[in-house]
Amino acid sequence: MVEAPVGHQCPECVREGSRTVRRARTVFGGRPAENTRLVTMVLIGINLAVFLLVQAGGKPLLNDLLLVGRAWSGDGPVGVAEGPGQWYRLLTAVFLHWEITHIGFNMLSLYWLGPQLEASLGRARFLALYLLSGLGGAALSFLLAPPNSASLGASGAIFGLLGATVVMMRRMKYDLRPIMILLALNLVFTFTWPNIDWRAHIGGLVTGAVVALGMMHAPRGAARPLVQWGTCAVVLLAIVGTVWAGTVQITG
Repeated sequence: MVEAPVGHQCPECVREGSRTVRRARTVFGGRPAENTRLVTMVLIGINLAVFLLVQAGGKPLLNDLLLVGRAWSGDGPVGVAEGPGQWYRLLTAVFLHWEITHIGFNMLSLYWLGPQLEASLGRARFLALYLLSGLGGAALSFLLAPPNSASLGASGAIFGLLGATVVMMRRMKYDLRPIMILLALNLVFTFTWPNIDWRAHIGGLVTGAVVALGMMHAPRGAARPLVQWGTCAVVLLAIVGTVWAGTVQITG
């Protein structure tokens, strides 16, 4: 027998009872955490660390990390179109900023949007959403921008969080007007302000919305993680396909 608060239970009863206890989950199936800002703050910290590193390293380091399709340096051609050895630029550019206003605006947006999504999705799903949104924005920029144009910044990932927030608020039947107004203002800013890579913004927005749809509308039950992570896998394959198409377009 096993001691219990009100007497004793047989071992078989204890084992049977433990099988029926369900693990707590977030509203969209992630593992709940006491600190629902951890991933958000880590991402902000990485962005700030890269910003300081680039400020110390100067333009040479910046040029080694930014997104460019194809350009020429003293050592020959560089850029994503040059093959797998340059694909790292698709990711490093997502964490790269040069001006203080650029990183300031993006990190404030991440601080505002991130915690609510992180709490609803769980840490792993939120991180996947952020990274895929950033990569989706970078991939569309690579496909549509002139080969020698440079792109950098977390804006694609931030727009992905905006798209995911719209999906989440609609799924939970919240008032959509505030987030739609914010999204509309950001889109106006995207297409009217000079030197903004609208391709990265739109690519991130669409990617984030698609990932969020898969994660937030997945059926409850054992199939939910399969649908959620399957959506992420399909989106990642689409990103790889976009990069391949951009490479063929540039290299012929």
